[in-house]
Amino acid sequence: MDGRRSELVLTAITFLPLVAAILIAFTPKKAEALQRGLALLMSLIVAGLGIALYIGFDGASAAAQQVVDVAWFNLPGKNGDIPVHFKFGVDGISILLVTLTTVLMPVVVLSTKVHIDKRVKEFMIWLLLMETGILGVFLSLDLILFYFFWELSLIPLYFILGIWGGERRLYAAMKFFLYTVAGSLLMMLGVIWLVWQTGSTDLVALMDMTSGLTASEQTWIFASFALSFAIKVPVLPFHTWLADAHTEAPTSGSVLLAGVLLKMGTYGLIRFGIGLFPAAALAASPVFMALGAIGIVYGAFLAWAQTDIKRLVACSSVSHLGFVVMGMFALTAEGMRGSVLQMINHGLSTGLLFLLIGMIYERRHTRDFEQYGGIASVMPVFALFFVFSMLSSVGLPSLNGFVGEYLILLGTFNASPLWAMVGVTGIIFGAVYLLMCTRRLLFGPVTVAANNKLEDLNGREISLMLPLVVLCLWIGVAPTPFINKTAGSIDAILERVDAVRPTQSAGLLPASTPTQTSSEGAEVR
Repeated sequence: MDGRRSELVLTAITFLPLVAAILIAFTPKKAEALQRGLALLMSLIVAGLGIALYIGFDGASAAAQQVVDVAWFNLPGKNGDIPVHFKFGVDGISILLVTLTTVLMPVVVLSTKVHIDKRVKEFMIWLLLMETGILGVFLSLDLILFYFFWELSLIPLYFILGIWGGERRLYAAMKFFLYTVAGSLLMMLGVIWLVWQTGSTDLVALMDMTSGLTASEQTWIFASFALSFAIKVPVLPFHTWLADAHTEAPTSGSVLLAGVLLKMGTYGLIRFGIGLFPAAALAASPVFMALGAIGIVYGAFLAWAQTDIKRLVACSSVSHLGFVVMGMFALTAEGMRGSVLQMINHGLSTGLLFLLIGMIYERRHTRDFEQYGGIASVMPVFALFFVFSMLSSVGLPSLNGFVGEYLILLGTFNASPLWAMVGVTGIIFGAVYLLMCTRRLLFGPVTVAANNKLEDLNGREISLMLPLVVLCLWIGVAPTPFINKTAGSIDAILERVDAVRPTQSAGLLPASTPTQTSSEGAEVR
């Protein structure tokens, strides 16, 4: 693809949702069908561009592809002006997340048909603005540009949660805002210091420049970034805002929050935490593996204790994203590839569960387990999709969750057998609470008379979930094309980590490289 065309593709993917938001802003307030239609049309166009970008992406290359680089403005620095560029690009760390975001958005827009019936115009504007912010985060190759989009992506969810959320929406919105802003301020301090010290905002250039920082400097700047991203994931113990935000958000907000917004935190950890500061990340890896493994088990028990179906799925994200953090900081090829893939898997399976919970809530207006039971006999199609989504989340072989969890546990075992064993117990506990949820919701006698009158899923609702179901099956049966897209970029990050690993006492071999060579030249594990 020539340079000019690549610039148009990435620019269009990022800013077409913003264009649609501006167009919707000029439509009459009561033209809800037009507003929904514009949002859907533009999200479908962007989804098509995202899929085309994925198909044409070369996963073997570590370099960013289809780069857009335009001078933006200058910042004052200690050694002269520091140029800030409007620089976009896609690599193996971001390609799957960009594609997931573009594919989820049409599903989210269509899902609003029932549960968003007031102030539709404003909702569509915030939704499209949030898509631009999220895509900007994943595509930015300039540190200042990244921070701009990071902040931009937080604002729409605050309003979506605070205006269209549930009864405790103001509390949940304020809690979300305070947590994320606190994290953003920490990162801002790190950004200011790093840019001032190095004289550059270009991420590619910074990867070389950060190696010249002292160990103390790397540690403090890594901490400022990592804490911000840990809050966003959220990593234990910064998880308390998540359940409230998910529970009070409208269905479409929950799908986007679980599907891609939480992945901004895990993306930041691998892109900036590990990518820019490999020595500090290596030193912090035992702490993050421990937090990830403990989060897996704690999140499972937290979900197990819930009586609200939506809150149960929300708490499960603490457990599932614990796998992502644990595998990522194992700093092995298997663990890191599994983590990137599991970001996608979690977005698909949890997105499906939130869609289904939204559909049953629209019929019964309650999420209390005590108000359900036996609805599989009344809504067999709903039951089929719910069981599929639950098994995907559990990690059943041949479904997407299994592949990511297997790679994560394999990579973690190579780095720390102890935390891998803790993670395995989390899979068992996860199966317990998800199977319990399925039994209480679907099976047994119909205990509430109102459930006998429930209508099964209609064609619109089924069509919402089919693309996500297909992707869950595809990744579960044939994951190699997805894993290969990440190979070049992950290998490049691991090379930076291996370069700073402490040597053994003999001073000849890295102490913990995942692959070594024997005296006969044979490759061994």
